Amino acid sequence: MRNLMEYANQNTGVQPLHPISSELTRWLTEKALPVWFTCGVDLAKGECFEAIDLIDQKPTKDPRRARVVPRQIYSFLEGAKLGWEGPADEVATSLFDWYLQNYLTKSGYFASAVDIENKIVDDTFDLYNQAFALFCFANVASHLPARKAEATEQAANLVNFLVEHYKHREGGFREANPDRRPLCSNPHMHLFEACLAWEDTSDDPIWAELADEIAELALNSFIDPVSGGLREFFDLDWTPLPGDRGRIMEPGHQFEWAWLLCRWGRSRQDAAAIIASRRLYDIGWTYGIDENRGVTFMALNDDFTVQNSLARLWGQTEWIKAAIALTEVSGGAERAAYFTDIPAAVSALRIYLDKAPDGLYLDKMDPAGSFADEPAPASSLYHIVCAVSELDRFTGGS
Repeated sequence: MRNLMEYANQNTGVQPLHPISSELTRWLTEKALPVWFTCGVDLAKGECFEAIDLIDQKPTKDPRRARVVPRQIYSFLEGAKLGWEGPADEVATSLFDWYLQNYLTKSGYFASAVDIENKIVDDTFDLYNQAFALFCFANVASHLPARKAEATEQAANLVNFLVEHYKHREGGFREANPDRRPLCSNPHMHLFEACLAWEDTSDDPIWAELADEIAELALNSFIDPVSGGLREFFDLDWTPLPGDRGRIMEPGHQFEWAWLLCRWGRSRQDAAAIIASRRLYDIGWTYGIDENRGVTFMALNDDFTVQNSLARLWGQTEWIKAAIALTEVSGGAERAAYFTDIPAAVSALRIYLDKAPDGLYLDKMDPAGSFADEPAPASSLYHIVCAVSELDRFTGGS
């Protein structure tokens, strides 16, 4: 573990966070959200698109993945809270209606993708997509009073479906019915996020109960009891999946779980969760950031050697959120160390923003520091918005 006092003493010249936060918020509200509203949404049809081409700034005709719609609903609603002056409620309402009409299957779960003509092209059950459906419903219930009852009913229906058909006897949920390996921690991370969002808008105890179950599953099964690192893939009994795949630990997810477990630990006054969050952060910071590029990269092995050095945009946003969360629960030199990480993480994110057309972003950086020539994915906007929102809250707003 790094020497926190030494690190803090070496980084006393950190930039004030308020100007950094204000600049990032202005980029989001004055550049990014206007572009994604103009080019990434067809308000007349109530639809959104999978990506925007960086050259002509037109939407692609790729199939729209189910995870994109809830993320865009969140992005516009949260963006309005940060100062975007566009019709956030109208966009969210239209996308919510489109989502229910085109993605909800007769079986009771949400299909994985529809094409540009709104035909389902992937009807696979994916727990990850169900997690984002619940996240969608939480945001609709919280921000759109006229649709709260409907969103609450949809969430109850989906949770009941998951419990009936996919509940795992040892906690959490299965990936398929009949069972299929591997079981995955990542969908549970977003289920956890959805539950915490529901706790903010509902008194139904099911959300706290499910959040507690996922937190305990993470602390007892996802996180390695020796190293403190969080794995991605598991066998059917929640033991690590045999072989190389079972060794994978993603630095971005160490940060993202640190942020979530820190939030949960504070709300439950659970010291073990905070301790686990610190270790997850330390792993991500120590082993998962490329010193040459200054960014969080994709994956480690369980001995913390590099497994995949590709660096995605989203990892930088999770670094920001985790650094903020741990600053808030720390004191003294430890707080100073986390605090000084925040501008470094923002600088990492800015690399992906500043080299792209205004309001858009790059997504994949190779080991040499070059970026893939591809459209900006809509799915990454949610990550950016969440990080900007956390930074805005932490610094007290614009």
